[in-house]
Amino acid sequence: MAKIARGLAGVILTETRLSRVDGEAGELVIGGFLLDDLAPFALFEEALFLLWNDRLPNASELSTLREQMVSARTIHGITRTVLEKAAERNLPPMDALRIGVDTLSLQDADPYDNTRATNLRRAIAIAAAAPTIVATFWRLHEGKQPVEPDEALNHAANYLYMLTGEKPHPDAERGVETYLNTVIDHGMNASTFTARVIISTQSDMYSAIVGAIGALKGPLHGGAPGPALDMVFDLQKRVAESGNSISQEADAYVRQVVQADGRIMGFGHRVYKVRDPRADVLGRAAEKLFMGAGDTQLYEDARRVEKVVIQVLEELKPGRKLQTNVEFYTALLLHGVGLPTKLFSPTFAISRIGGWSANVLEQIDEGNLIRPRAAYSGELGRKWVPIEERAD
Repeated sequence: MAKIARGLAGVILTETRLSRVDGEAGELVIGGFLLDDLAPFALFEEALFLLWNDRLPNASELSTLREQMVSARTIHGITRTVLEKAAERNLPPMDALRIGVDTLSLQDADPYDNTRATNLRRAIAIAAAAPTIVATFWRLHEGKQPVEPDEALNHAANYLYMLTGEKPHPDAERGVETYLNTVIDHGMNASTFTARVIISTQSDMYSAIVGAIGALKGPLHGGAPGPALDMVFDLQKRVAESGNSISQEADAYVRQVVQADGRIMGFGHRVYKVRDPRADVLGRAAEKLFMGAGDTQLYEDARRVEKVVIQVLEELKPGRKLQTNVEFYTALLLHGVGLPTKLFSPTFAISRIGGWSANVLEQIDEGNLIRPRAAYSGELGRKWVPIEERAD
C-alpha cells in the first residue's frame, strides 16, 4: 500500500506568491514583504491590493479600490433579513457571516460569468461587505439598531464604527489595521485549501469563500483566542484572592493544567517551532494601544504570564518548543480595541477573506482540478443478500 499522508501533512499542493511560512526560522512573508515591514504600516486596502495584484498600489489605484469597496459596503434586502433571523436564533457570529456572505450572490449582476475578472470584482464586494455583515448581526444580536457604513472611513476604522456607533481612536484604528494585515494570509492552511478545492471545480468566488468560512469555524483551525485572554483574567482573580503575584499564580496554573494533560491556550503551533512572528507584531501593536490609553495593567500582566508559561512549559515539556502563538496577542489586542470575545473569530475571517480570495484567483489561473486519492481499507468480496434472507 502506498504511504498515506494523513491530513496531507507536508504535501506540497501548488506554488503561490501570496505568503511563505517558515516554521523553523519563525518567519512570515506576505506578498514579498516580511510581516514586520508590512503589517504595522499598510492600510488593509493596500494589503488586499498587494495580494490581488502582486504589488502595492499607487495613490490613484488605492483611491479607486477604496471607492469600489465603499460602494460595496452597504448590504440590502435578503442579507439584512437573514441576519435578523440569525440574531433571533442566537446563532454563532461565524454562522451569521457564512450565511450573510452566501446571500451576496443575489446581488451579482453576472451570476453565470465565472471569469477571473468577474471573480476579482466579487472578491472586492465580499471583502467590503464582510465587516458590515458582522457588525449588523452583532448589533441586532445585542438588541441595537445597525449602524450604516461611513464612506469617509477606511476599512478598519469603519468596522469599529459600525460596531460601536462611534469614530474610533487612531490607536484603535491602527491596532485593528495591523491585526487585519497580520492574519490576511498564512500558507496552505485548512480554510485556504478548502477555498482552492472548491474553485478548482470551476465553482465561483462566493462558494469558495463560504466553504472557507465553514473550515475556519472549526476550533482546530480558527483557534480560540478568547480562552488565551480568559486565562489572564482568571489569574488576575486568583491574585486578588490569594495575595500572590501573578507570576506565582501563573506558575501554579500551568503546572496544574499540564499535569491534567490539558492545553495552555495561546502557546504552541503546528507549523512554528519557534515564536510565532505574528505574536511579535501584534504584541507591539498591543503595547502601543495600551500605553496610549494610559492603562497598562492588563498588558503588563499578560507579559508576565507569557514569560512564566514559556518557562514552565520548557521545564515540563523540554524540546517541545511551545512558544507564544498568534492567539495570545490577538486576544489582548482585540480586547484592547473593545471587541467582545465572540467577535474574535469573525474578525479573523474579515481579514482572511483577502487571502482566500487571492488564493482563489491563483487557482483560477492554474486551472487544475484538485483531486487527491484515498487508499481503500474496507472489506472486499461481499455478496448481495436479499433483506428477507439477512440474519436479525
